[in-house]
Amino acid sequence: MRTLETDVAVIGAGTAGLAAYRAAKAAGRMALLIEGGPYGTTCARVGCMPSKLLIAPADAAHSVERFDAFGLRLSGEVDVDGKAVMERVRHERDRFVGFVLRGVEGIPLADRIRGFATFRDDTTIVVDDVVISARAIVIATGSSPAYPKVWEQLGDRLVTNETMFEWTDLPRSLAVFGPGVIGLELGQALSRLGVRVKIFGRGGGVGPLSDPALIEEARRIFQDELYLDTDAHADLSTDGDGVLVRYRGSDGQVQSEHFDYLLAATGRVPNVRKLGLGATTLALDARGVPLFDRETLQCGNAPIFIAGDASADVPVLHEAADGGRIAGENAARFPDVRAGMRRAGLSIVFTDPQIAVVGGGFREASQTTFVTGAASFDDQGRARVMQRNRGRLHVYADVATGMLLGAEMIGPDAEHLAHLAAWSRQLGLTITEMLALPFYHPVVEEGLRTALRDAFVQFDAASRERRAA
Repeated sequence: MRTLETDVAVIGAGTAGLAAYRAAKAAGRMALLIEGGPYGTTCARVGCMPSKLLIAPADAAHSVERFDAFGLRLSGEVDVDGKAVMERVRHERDRFVGFVLRGVEGIPLADRIRGFATFRDDTTIVVDDVVISARAIVIATGSSPAYPKVWEQLGDRLVTNETMFEWTDLPRSLAVFGPGVIGLELGQALSRLGVRVKIFGRGGGVGPLSDPALIEEARRIFQDELYLDTDAHADLSTDGDGVLVRYRGSDGQVQSEHFDYLLAATGRVPNVRKLGLGATTLALDARGVPLFDRETLQCGNAPIFIAGDASADVPVLHEAADGGRIAGENAARFPDVRAGMRRAGLSIVFTDPQIAVVGGGFREASQTTFVTGAASFDDQGRARVMQRNRGRLHVYADVATGMLLGAEMIGPDAEHLAHLAAWSRQLGLTITEMLALPFYHPVVEEGLRTALRDAFVQFDAASRERRAA
């Protein structure tokens, strides 16, 4: 065994880990970056970018369905070349990964350790035959797909977002278990590319939505396009060269259907169980994740910090980058630990129509007294012009102050509306202040103004009642 000493040891070289390493180095500290798996962030390799590369041709192919309403005619049908689609997905994916790899290659070899780390105590980790003693340690090990172990009997017919982008052609059929972000995005995209897709869920949820009215709206919209059962009673088994799914149909009868593959989109689990955290003084939750302070990312009082998907907090890239920077800075200055800047919550699902949640959405707003402002896109001017008039938007405001608490939405260009709401939430704006800002015409942003006006009417009425009392 050989021994190394450093100021900061970072376990994991994804988005959070790279940000933590760079923050520690920027603070003038010695730092080591430890990675046992492939270099390249989850976003670039198996997440954000390859999924959007699949969604883009799917949306292009689907757009022809609106042609008749515009008075346009298409000779023949859209011919989807599955091999060409997947070739471009992999080629562009590898290009994005290449940018990350070049960044890693710019890190001095002496600062990079290959291998899987395990804790010996709060300040010591072991990587193969190397013992590393550090003043502080950052856990940034990411997450992995989670699904019942029994599904492994399906062999290569079981895919996740970490394996399906290696397809060289599109399958004929796919069963998707899990109507969360991954299941909805990939399921709808593949369906629009001609794959027979059915999506099964449990518990009734749709994506990240928590507002019952919006969940119902989303369920109705997606069910108009493809098969979606958000509370299915389904089981599966191997079936020759595919997967057999038994489920209860809308008529109440049990049906059996063959699919080429099963996409497991039933969530992700933090990669912490093999770190040997039992050798530390850290308190762990039921998932084995260390308890930590969300503002400082410190785990208990130990010189250990956690960031990115490993914390199971907010699994999105910009949050991972922020968390890595906060964790790296605090590890570098330990024990002088300080709260870092956290942004307003923002989650976007790139389906069509898009789904977005701002702040803590309905779930967080429900912890206080609030008013809900609503707007429908069914008759919203710009949405109708574009033949994309589906969906609904809710904003939530504190009934006492009128401050925006958050929003949930499903509708056209929700990614842009959500950014406006998230910026307003972070700046602490009230609905009155938001209504004083410019809204052009005709734009889909007018839908946000409609919801804000609706919320203001309720807020104003509540204020009058308080004054009268």
